[in-house]
Amino acid sequence: MELAQLAAFVAVAEAGGFSAAAERLHLTQPAISKRIAQLEVQLDKRLFDRIGRQVVLTEAGSLLLPRAHALLHEAEAARRALQELGGDIGGSLRLISSHHIGLHRLPPLLRKFSARYPQVALALQFMDSEQAWDAVLHARAELALTTLGPAAPPLQAIPVWDDPLCCVAAPDHPLAQRKKLSPADLAAHPAVLPEAHTFTHRIVADAFASRSLPLALRMTSNSMETLKMLVTVGLAWGVLPQTMVDRSLRVLPVRGLRLSRQLGCIRHAGRTPSRAAQAFLSLLRLHPMPAEPARLAAPRPAAP
Repeated sequence: MELAQLAAFVAVAEAGGFSAAAERLHLTQPAISKRIAQLEVQLDKRLFDRIGRQVVLTEAGSLLLPRAHALLHEAEAARRALQELGGDIGGSLRLISSHHIGLHRLPPLLRKFSARYPQVALALQFMDSEQAWDAVLHARAELALTTLGPAAPPLQAIPVWDDPLCCVAAPDHPLAQRKKLSPADLAAHPAVLPEAHTFTHRIVADAFASRSLPLALRMTSNSMETLKMLVTVGLAWGVLPQTMVDRSLRVLPVRGLRLSRQLGCIRHAGRTPSRAAQAFLSLLRLHPMPAEPARLAAPRPAAP
């Protein structure tokens, strides 16, 4: 087995097709097909079933996939170790960021890292926090900047930012006309929140469940920017990071409800970090980049 064949196999398995794998590896589709065919001949096993336009792993392919990941990881570690014998930090760093951190926290950090370590080839992907955790767990990325939830070995969570959350509504929403609100008042109106499997949704849902209050969900989305738009147009109330609140929203004065989440970095505790990853973590710990302060709208008088 050649590493190029294994890389093609992993790309097809992850991308779900030969064309998408070819784009990921910057190859032609025939080149990908040839490598897969050669690998199947060498192993004397069919690795994929082609069902219409869908490509699915066979039993043999499913058995090979985690081993292919491990072999490619070891090869990359060997290559990186040889590259890093010199004094300068180089090599590559596969980094994942959630969309929210990528928009509101990451840019100044990336700017500083790139200026300090220009020889590091940074491969950056954006995905939901829960998917990012899975990518680090299965060695598809070395580090991930995400919303933090309960971390179980072998994953290690490194807290970096406290991220207070606010209950918000459009200025003309009925809840925005009230000077005092309770969680029960919110529960009586529809809400828009992140999807149910997300860490942020669980924080909000647990806060209401602990008070035996139901949540009336009008819509869900994994994009905080989309949720902000839905709240801004008056569709429902929602929960957003304080850093995203501006003059298009009203912070709802909810008594006894404090919501917050933690943002940070996820790494695999069983994986020896590259020097590039060590440098990134050091920069993150020493210089956590704050988000821009929120510009809140002036309070609006309550309706009589």
